[in-house]
Amino acid sequence: MRNYRLYLIRHGITSGNLEGKYIGTTDLPLCEEGVDAISSLVALDVYPHVQKVYSSPLKRCLETADIIYPERLLKRIDGIAEMDFGEYEGKTHEELSADKDYIEWLKGGYEAAAPGGESFGHFTIRCLDGLEEIFKDMMANDVTSAAVITHSGVIMNLLSGYGLPKMKPVDFACNQGEGFEIQLSTFLWQHGPVFEIVGKLF
Repeated sequence: MRNYRLYLIRHGITSGNLEGKYIGTTDLPLCEEGVDAISSLVALDVYPHVQKVYSSPLKRCLETADIIYPERLLKRIDGIAEMDFGEYEGKTHEELSADKDYIEWLKGGYEAAAPGGESFGHFTIRCLDGLEEIFKDMMANDVTSAAVITHSGVIMNLLSGYGLPKMKPVDFACNQGEGFEIQLSTFLWQHGPVFEIVGKLF
């Protein structure tokens, strides 16, 4: 049975990341530090060679993909964009720490959502649909190795929710430019959906 390798890579640093803000739907580009950091990793040849690249439609991911894989076919996947943080968008933890609704939201739960934002449950299903779209495209086009340039929230959500072995979301936190390797098979996907977590990229 054929296996499919996916490398989930977090986008480079933005000004919002440096300021500690919740940045979900805000379409920030990479900052200068972000471009330099990703370029340095590329120079070290740490990223695997792949047949195709899938990316969140947001600038910070598309720019990261262009630095790491400038000559690879790229397909945008809306389902792997970052969570919509609603009224918390663009704010820091310190700015929100006295808000009772914010403290409650941090506890999580399927229905938990920032005011005007996306619930954790909806985000989970959306990410899963995005991965399903990628997997189907790989099978249809005979692609067995691909990179997915996405966001920290998407990576942690997918790996903790559908990866084996089972671990907590915080176990999959990674810095910008880092990521994880996973292996998908039609058997596990159809009986889960689940996939195997191979490990960190580097």
